[in-house]
Amino acid sequence: MKIIEIEDRNKWDKYVCKRKEANFLQSWDFYEFHKARGKKVVRRGIVDEAGKLAGIYAGVVETAKRGTYMAIAGGPLIDYADKKIVDLVFNDIREQGRKLGCVFVRVRPQEELSDQMLKLLKEQGLRPAPMYLSVEYAGVLDLTKSEEEILAGASQGFRRKLRKAYKNEIEISADISDEAIDEFCRLEKLHAERQKYVAFSTSWLKKQFEAFRAGGEVLIYTAKKDGEVLAQNFMIFYGSEASYHYGVSSQLGTKYSAAPLLHMAAMEEARKRGCVRYNLWGIVEPEEKEHRFYGVSEFKRSFGCDELRYTPAHDLVLSAAKYRLTWGVETVRRKIRHV
Repeated sequence: MKIIEIEDRNKWDKYVCKRKEANFLQSWDFYEFHKARGKKVVRRGIVDEAGKLAGIYAGVVETAKRGTYMAIAGGPLIDYADKKIVDLVFNDIREQGRKLGCVFVRVRPQEELSDQMLKLLKEQGLRPAPMYLSVEYAGVLDLTKSEEEILAGASQGFRRKLRKAYKNEIEISADISDEAIDEFCRLEKLHAERQKYVAFSTSWLKKQFEAFRAGGEVLIYTAKKDGEVLAQNFMIFYGSEASYHYGVSSQLGTKYSAAPLLHMAAMEEARKRGCVRYNLWGIVEPEEKEHRFYGVSEFKRSFGCDELRYTPAHDLVLSAAKYRLTWGVETVRRKIRHV
């Protein structure tokens, strides 16, 4: 076996979508988004003598004042029980990182947290990262269950909000128009001001939207009452998973309980597309009541979701002297931000 650069989109996505654990983090279009940001990306694949893929990983090269690094979120997608493949892939990651002038490579595997995975990463020379790379603790719903079964497992509060939303005669729509993403960007800025967080730039949101729209993998769900936008969800559908990527709402949206309706509509679409998971993404521990994401975490838990812990981000250090600065800055930053 050998590792080569993969340039065939269909070959890439066909392999990734066969992996039950995979989601958009290793999709072709996610790295088209990074290319639209002006970033260097790598798409590497393990191939046998017949050219058949036996594993992949995609990474994006990020630049920071403290040094260049490569980020591999949700990968590599490989058989971690096959030591030959594991050795081959991590040696290639090391080689690619050095070739691209990286101080380190940050990896967050798409594998559930286990002592075995932590041991494997340590044996490959990686160390726990001081900052996360994508979500490490997520709420996930099983879409092989019917809507009735999911609602039976939801909290009484969630079911009450849903009944209230139906009574309020809220209109739900989903589309991929420029107008939809423009409205999302506008509402996200207002939502950020109200919730006191730093909003994503319009460019960041639109470039993601355009990349996933090209592959037919995104929908903007909108809830309206009397013509006024109450809430919107930015949903990605890829492989076996539907991802609640971003969500925003107005003050009226909270009053009229619009959010549950958006999710129920997205779950219906996800089933039609063959998705078996609905990933609500990041949650925090139930006892972390002072955490800024506590409220939204409790809302996600009200769905009755399973709680999935991914193997946390690890760093493959390529320049120890320069990495010390990164470790110090990010350790302090994580404590300040409480993330």
